[in-house]
Amino acid sequence: MILIITVLFSLFYLFQINKMTFALCASREIPEEKQPKIYRTVNILVTILILSFYVEVMLSA
Repeated sequence: MILIITVLFSLFYLFQINKMTFALCASREIPEEKQPKIYRTVNILVTILILSFYVEVMLSA
């Protein structure tokens, strides 16, 4: 049950972060060739954050 909730939360959170990253790239007028690197970095960092949250929840349960 915790896994399902975590996956749903993670998908929603990652989608929202990507929307904010898109808004940042648009407002700062970041060149097209740099945007994939920014998205990749943000997505990797958010994934690490989500995985550490899941591990912490599983260890405390």
